Amino acid sequence: MDSTKITRPMRKVLNLKLKYCGAVIVAAGSASRMGGIDKIMAPLGGEPVIVRTVRQFQDCDAIREIVIVTRPDLILPVMDLCHGFDKVKAVVVGGETRDASVIMGMNTLSAKCRLVAVQDGARPFAGWQLIDRVVRAANSYGAAAPAIPVKDTIKVVQGGIVKQTPDRATLQAVQTPQVFDMQLLRGALKKAKKDELVLTDDCSAVEHMGMSVKIVEGDEKNIKITTPFDMKIAELILEEGK
Repeated sequence: MDSTKITRPMRKVLNLKLKYCGAVIVAAGSASRMGGIDKIMAPLGGEPVIVRTVRQFQDCDAIREIVIVTRPDLILPVMDLCHGFDKVKAVVVGGETRDASVIMGMNTLSAKCRLVAVQDGARPFAGWQLIDRVVRAANSYGAAAPAIPVKDTIKVVQGGIVKQTPDRATLQAVQTPQVFDMQLLRGALKKAKKDELVLTDDCSAVEHMGMSVKIVEGDEKNIKITTPFDMKIAELILEEGK
């Protein structure tokens, strides 16, 4: 038997250089469903929600700079809370709509940014590993978002009547951060505004242009705090983490 060792050529793995990525953290909402509580300033484990959200991006090496978009009355409080995060380059006033706030944040990022990560200010549990995962996917595909499979059966309802029941196996609940090529998102938001499209997330604007969005594994703990009940869930998540 020939004992000569047979070597096979190694497969080449395409490793794209990670583009410079800035983050826009949108915290300009009215918190109308929080029963008078300002969700981004609400204490969670002794720290405001916005601080916990920003820290996740501060701790992620894939994020190079951060801009926070908020309400006029929160500019100074948020600046004071985030002065210790050296990646935070600015805190600016948002627009009348979410997409307008995103555009204002993008316009404030430095010209070095080739990717932009858009994050809800009230999602304090998007860990740096999740952020890194989405940034790297967007680096390859141009647009990416985290998502988790839905657990409930979803019904399409009109006028109180069920019109359709989509196959649950095809449905996923999309989270943030959503990360995009900077110019792609800028063009998508411009077209969405021109077409008077009502957006619930930034992926919708990109999809409206006929572009694909890469979905990566999300995290059940990456909840968005919208109601007082969500705050209770957030406290349980925090306690479990301890």
